[in-house]
Amino acid sequence: MQLEKFSYDNRIVRLFLIATVVWGVIGMLVGLFAALELVWPDLNLFSWLSFGRIRPLHTNAVIFAFVGNGIFAGVYYSLQRLLKTRMFSDMLSKINFWGWQLIILSAVLTLPFGYTTGKEYAELEWPIDIAITLIWVVFGWNMFGTILKRRVKHMYVAIWFYIATFVTVAVLHIVNSFELPVNFLKSYSWYAGVQDALVQWWYGHNAVAFFLTTPYLGLMYYFIPKAANRPVYSYRLSIIHFWALIFIYIWAGPHHLLFSSLPHWAQTLGVVFSVMLIFPSWGGMLNGLLTLRGAWDRVRDDAVLKFMVVAVTCYGMATFEGPILSLKMVNSISHFTDWTVAHVHVGGLGWNGMLTFGMAYFLVPKMWNTKLFSKSLANTHFWLATIGIVLWVIPMYIAGFMQGMMWKEFNLDGTLASSFNETVNALHEFYMVRSLGGALYIVGALIMVYNLVKTAKQGSFVPDESAEAPALVNPKKGHRGEHWHSWIERRPVKFLILSLFAILVGGIVEIIPTMMVSSNVTKIESVQPYTPLELEGRDIYIREGCYNCHSQWVRPFRDEVARYGQYSKGGEFVYDHPFQWGSKRTGPDLHRSGRGNSINNPSAWHYKHLINPRHVNPESVMPAYVWLTDPLDISNTPRKISVMRKLGVPYPEGYEDQAVDDLKVQAEEIYQEIITGDPEITKARPDMEVIALIAYLQRLGSDILKESPAEEETEVNEVIIDTVSSPAPEQLNEVDTTKINE
Repeated sequence: MQLEKFSYDNRIVRLFLIATVVWGVIGMLVGLFAALELVWPDLNLFSWLSFGRIRPLHTNAVIFAFVGNGIFAGVYYSLQRLLKTRMFSDMLSKINFWGWQLIILSAVLTLPFGYTTGKEYAELEWPIDIAITLIWVVFGWNMFGTILKRRVKHMYVAIWFYIATFVTVAVLHIVNSFELPVNFLKSYSWYAGVQDALVQWWYGHNAVAFFLTTPYLGLMYYFIPKAANRPVYSYRLSIIHFWALIFIYIWAGPHHLLFSSLPHWAQTLGVVFSVMLIFPSWGGMLNGLLTLRGAWDRVRDDAVLKFMVVAVTCYGMATFEGPILSLKMVNSISHFTDWTVAHVHVGGLGWNGMLTFGMAYFLVPKMWNTKLFSKSLANTHFWLATIGIVLWVIPMYIAGFMQGMMWKEFNLDGTLASSFNETVNALHEFYMVRSLGGALYIVGALIMVYNLVKTAKQGSFVPDESAEAPALVNPKKGHRGEHWHSWIERRPVKFLILSLFAILVGGIVEIIPTMMVSSNVTKIESVQPYTPLELEGRDIYIREGCYNCHSQWVRPFRDEVARYGQYSKGGEFVYDHPFQWGSKRTGPDLHRSGRGNSINNPSAWHYKHLINPRHVNPESVMPAYVWLTDPLDISNTPRKISVMRKLGVPYPEGYEDQAVDDLKVQAEEIYQEIITGDPEITKARPDMEVIALIAYLQRLGSDILKESPAEEETEVNEVIIDTVSSPAPEQLNEVDTTKINE
C-alpha cells in the first residue's frame, strides 16, 4: 500500500503552548494577589485592583486562558498524530489562536473595570460572549474537518472526549449567555431568580465538567500512554468511562443549589446523579493510572510521568470529594465556606495544573528535537508544586470545616456562640498559609518557564514535522469480530449527534420544567420591582463583584435564621436579572439587610462602612470603596428600565421618562438619612454612587415583610433546622423544601 507524505503543523501548537505558560503565570499571580488581599485588605488600593473585581479575572484567566490554551495546545498536537493528518486548515488554526487571545485580552480590559454580567465563570459581557461563540465554532470546524479527512479509520478515545467537549461547551455557553443588552458593555440576564440560578449552575458545574475535565481526560488518554510507552489499560473501560461520564455529569448541577428554592425534585436529581458520577470518574482515573502498569519504575525519573501521576490522583480525589459534598448533610456545612474553595483548587492546581506541566515537559523537547534542559529543575518544580498544593488546600479544608461549624454553634442559652466577625478573624492564619502555598506553586511554574526556554534554546524547532501514512479507504467498512463500539468510532458525525443527545437529556429534564411550570416559582404579591435608584445600586453591587464575598440566600437552618432572619423564598427574586445568591461567604449574607429586618443598619452606618470598613470594624477584610464617592451615571437609567420591562419586570409603560426624577428624589432621601444619622459625615452628596448602593442594600429582603407577620412566623418555624443542638444528620434531609419554594 502506497504511503502518503504529509507534515504536522507544530507552529500552532507552539503558539498555544507559549500562551498557556504566559497566561498561566499571570492568572496565578492575580490569584495570589487576591489571596493576599484577604490577609492584608489595604492592598485593595484601586477600584480595578479590588478583590471583587480581580477574583473573576483570576478565575477567567486560569480557566479560559491557562487551561483553555492548554486544551488547544494538546488537542492540536494530539489530533494530528491520532488521525495521521495535518489540521484541516492552517488559517482556521490561526484564527482560533488569535481570536482566543483577543477574547482573553478583552477579559483583562473589562473585568477589572467592572464590566461584568455578575454570573460566576460567565462574567464576560455580551459582545465577548458572541466572540467566544464564533471562535469556538472555528475550533470545532477545524477539528471536525481534520477528523473527516483522517487517514485512520477509528477515532481513538481521546478524540471522543474532544468531540464531547466541543459540543457541550457550545450548548452550555449559548444557553447561559442569553441576555438583553443595555449598551455595548452592559446587559441583563434573560433569566431571573431561581431560573437564572439553575441555568447558571447548570452551566457553572458543567463548565468544570466539560472545560476542565473532559478535554483533559482526552489529553490524559493521549499523553500518558505516549509518555509511558504503554497502550491504554482497558478499551472497554474507556467506553464505559466516556459515555457514562458525559451522560451523568450534565444532571449534577443542581447540587450547587441545595436548601434553596429550586424545586425539590431538581435538587434530588442533582444529588443522585452527583453520587453516581463517582463511578465513571474513578473508572477514568483507574484507567489512567493502570496504563502505567509495568512503567512505574520510570515514574521516579521521568518528569512527565511524575506530574501526570499526581494530576490523575488529584482528579480521583476531586471526583471522590465532589459527590460527598453533594450530600445534604455535608453540603449544609461546606456550602458558602472555604471548604468548597479547597475542593475546586485540588482540581485546578492538581488535575489541570499538573497535567498541563507534564504536557509542556513532553511537548517542548519533542517539538524542538532535543532533550529536557534540566531534570533536576523539573524535579524541583514538581516538589514545589506538590508542596504548594498541600499548603494551599489543607489549611482551606480546616478553615472551611471550622467556619461551617462556627456558624452553627449555639450557646446553652440558645444564642449564637460566634459573631460573623469572629468566624472571619479565625481564618486569618489559614489565609496566610494558603498564600504561601500559592507562592510556592508559582515559583515552581517560573522554574518550569526557565527550564523550557533553555530546552528550546538548546534545540531546533521543527515547524513542519514530516510524517507518512496510507490513505484511508472505505472508512465506514468494519471487519468481522470487531467490538460493537467500533461502528460508531468510524462515523464521526453520528458520534457527534449521539454525544449531543447524551448531554442534552439531563439539561432538558431539569431546565425546561423549571422554566415552564409556574408553580416551581410561586410569586409573592408584595414583591415589587426595584426603584430606579435601587436598580442602579444593584448594578454597582454587581460591578464591584460583591457576590464573590456575600451570599443573598438565607437557608432554612436554625443558625441562619437566628443570625440573619427568616429564610429566603424563591418568589422574592423574580425580578433579579441576574440572581445574586453567591457561592461564598467571606462576609455575612445580605439578603435580610433591608429595612425592617433585624440585621438592618442605618444608611449612615452603610456609608461609613463602605467608605472605610475598618472605621466600623477594625478587623474587617472588606475593601474600602472610596471610589463610590464618584457621581452616579444616570444616562442609561431610562434604557435600563426599558430593558427590564422587556424581560418581564412590570414597570409601567413610559415609566422610563419619569425614572430619573424618581431616582433623584430617593437619592435625596437617602442622603438626608445619612447626614442626619451621623453629623460627622460631611462629605456625602446625593449624586454619589454609594447612595445608590445603600438604597439597594436597604431594599434587600424587605418586601417579604409586607406579608401577614403571623403567616410568616408559622412558615419559618415549620422549616428551621437545628444543626447543632439536635445534630442528628438525617434531620438535614428532612427540610421541607415545598415550603422553601414558597
